[in-house]
Amino acid sequence: MDWKPVALSTAPLDQSWYEASARARLAGLLDADTFEEFIGPAQRMMSPHLPLFELPRAFDDGMIVGRGRLDGRDVLVAAQEGRFMGGAFGEIHGAKLVGLLRAALAVKPAALLILFDTGGVRLQEANAGETAIAEIMRAIAVTRAAGIPVIGLIGGRAGCYGGGGLIAGTCAHLVISEGGRLSVSGPEVIETNRGAEEFDSRDRALVWRTMGGKHRRLIGAADAFVDDTIGAFRAAALAAIPTAPTFDLASLEAEQARLEARLARFGDAQDATEIWGRLGVNDPAAVPGLTTEAFDTLLDSLPERPHHAR
Repeated sequence: MDWKPVALSTAPLDQSWYEASARARLAGLLDADTFEEFIGPAQRMMSPHLPLFELPRAFDDGMIVGRGRLDGRDVLVAAQEGRFMGGAFGEIHGAKLVGLLRAALAVKPAALLILFDTGGVRLQEANAGETAIAEIMRAIAVTRAAGIPVIGLIGGRAGCYGGGGLIAGTCAHLVISEGGRLSVSGPEVIETNRGAEEFDSRDRALVWRTMGGKHRRLIGAADAFVDDTIGAFRAAALAAIPTAPTFDLASLEAEQARLEARLARFGDAQDATEIWGRLGVNDPAAVPGLTTEAFDTLLDSLPERPHHAR
């Protein structure tokens, strides 16, 4: 590749991924001075819809896309800024990711990394946002079929909800932290539709117990659980590149069978702790307080180590 890197503010590897901005995450994730941004803020590709609602816009529309190197490997990257509209998908926001995925077919990077931090689709651009979600999922399938692993990293303030959760499900490998949350329906959405008796969105323990990183790793919805540091996410991304599963009909059928078996096994469970007990966890109530090291030890001790076949 012919690199034209741009300088990003340096980010220490021990900095919190949850607290960092999207650009700080990229700065720590990628090799120093190798990032080149596509359609950056200077080009001011902003949402054409938000002014209709008298809402402020961002010059990058909350989506940063480009290329860089990860331990010397050429990679394409997309990072959502959860501090702008909760990282929600709109027309420009989604189009930038679709374009990056299509570019991967020509560039042939070692991997394409998506740094998720999103609450879903913007209500102000609902039709365009929903269309973007579908286009992104299709583009990921095409990219993976071409042999390019698409790796998702989840640990931001907004979590990974709505259409973002659907997109994450199409990735080859998912890395998640304690702060990460992954679900199609967010806590407030469930409460609004089913009532607080069904799901109290203010109950943070409940939210993390059912949507948080540990639970998602235990049921096989995520492939790696890491500390909340940029360095930990970088190491996990590096480890994922050579181990990402192939993408073919057999793997899709295997994943469908796994999900059907999971529903049959846990569909009647009333709480995540009940699921953990059925998985073989001796003390389910202790899981939320486990350190990453202790949690990894727990995973190794289970009769069946959680996995998927995406």
